[in-house]
Amino acid sequence: MTGKHIPIRTCIACRNEFDKKELHRIVKAKDGTFLIDETGKSDGRGAYICSSPECAKKLFKAKLLDRVFKTSVPAEIYEKLEEELLGQTK
Repeated sequence: MTGKHIPIRTCIACRNEFDKKELHRIVKAKDGTFLIDETGKSDGRGAYICSSPECAKKLFKAKLLDRVFKTSVPAEIYEKLEEELLGQTK
């Protein structure tokens, strides 16, 4: 008997694969709003980032979310992610 299937997702910064539960999910909802999805089940287009400080810095410096979602992501989302990933506030 095989074990339960574990979903695998790719970090948008380092391109390494992780279990879905190990990553942070950012969602662009159908109405165009962005949110950090704590549950991993919100509707909309999702992007995943790992908890690595190097990946977080790359995310902010290169504005990777803008590239992934093909639109401008509000600064508040980047600030909230920076606070969550690096434990820093501006």
